[in-house]
Amino acid sequence: MSFAPAFVLASVWLPLLGLAAGVLLGLALNFNLPIEWARYTAVGILAALDSLLGAFRAELEGHFDTKIFLSGFYTNALLAALLTFLGDRLGIDLYLVALFAFGWRIFQNVAVIRRHFL
Repeated sequence: MSFAPAFVLASVWLPLLGLAAGVLLGLALNFNLPIEWARYTAVGILAALDSLLGAFRAELEGHFDTKIFLSGFYTNALLAALLTFLGDRLGIDLYLVALFAFGWRIFQNVAVIRRHFL
């Protein structure tokens, strides 16, 4: 049975604590987004989740680079927002393209992470 190195597990705790704090803060504050922002919010959440899971996968595989992570995070978010905005202006649901792409990559990253721990 193989276990992940201690530094990899320790580096996971800080983001998980940040996530828990963010969820608790979001539940405590009564903040409502306009319905027009729903597509942008969904695309943004999936872009962030895709980048975070990709970073975790890269860390497990031993080739994580902060520059690649940050550039990918912002590029993914900007491209997804641009597709959503362009789709809104054209009357086409282009945000579905971003949702499909991010969903596909999220499932791929989760599968690789799962295999790493098995």
